[in-house]
Amino acid sequence: MLDVYHQRVESELSRRLAERKGIDANLHQAMHYSLMNGGKRLRPTLVYLANDLLGGQPEQADSAACALECVHSYSLVHDDLPAMDNDELRRGKPTCHIQFNEATAILTGDALLTWAFELLSQPSETLAPATQLQMVHDLARCSGDLGMVDGQAFDLGSEGKRLSLEQLNNMHAAKTGELIRASLRLGALASGNATDADLAALDRYAQKIGLAFQIQDDILDIESTTEQLGKPQGSDEERDKATYPALVGLAQSKRWLHQLHQEAIEALEPFGSRNRSLIALADFIIARNH
Repeated sequence: MLDVYHQRVESELSRRLAERKGIDANLHQAMHYSLMNGGKRLRPTLVYLANDLLGGQPEQADSAACALECVHSYSLVHDDLPAMDNDELRRGKPTCHIQFNEATAILTGDALLTWAFELLSQPSETLAPATQLQMVHDLARCSGDLGMVDGQAFDLGSEGKRLSLEQLNNMHAAKTGELIRASLRLGALASGNATDADLAALDRYAQKIGLAFQIQDDILDIESTTEQLGKPQGSDEERDKATYPALVGLAQSKRWLHQLHQEAIEALEPFGSRNRSLIALADFIIARNH
């Protein structure tokens, strides 16, 4: 099912991109390059899985899935800029500002972020206006100055500093975890069947897999290769970034990763046997090599 949803969002993004005709071809080429440049499509997959979990149809979740990938891709384009992480490789290819130029990369990120909210707010035959408004609100809240952007700002300001475990947890809960939470919430809302209890359970699951995802990222930065990662191996250590292995050691990081995996599965217990696909997603997060 993970492959099915990966292919579905790829198709939706490609189709919707092809329909956009602006006056600057270079900008739209850069948008296509940044969105269709590979990637795990984790966040849109979570949208579809949460939607399916609560009895929704895939077409109800298409716009939300595309919106989440747009926000994620915009964040990567901006993170790679010289003013931030100054990376030259992303998914094994030149980053947007290397392939095009820095100004185009900034505008590409701006365009992708803006398009995400156009996708969520466009008239829909399958979603009630109140539901769409809630989805717009949740994505804005999770991706802005109280969510992903806040975490990125704290991360940039923490290079070379010794963080406490609480600070590191809070940073990644914002930088990585909030967009994962938004993915599950938007998918659940798109189904039209989400209760407050459903959303609370998915929030708990999101918190566990979001942290697990980051810990595995930190482990892979040590144990994987540049070819597998699609970006320079060891870049975190080179920039003296705060990571879980640096703070608590590699062995403890791995133990914690498996504990979080188990806690994520436990968070899904209220859904009974319907939770199998989200359990498989949690399995993928801790087993991936890139």
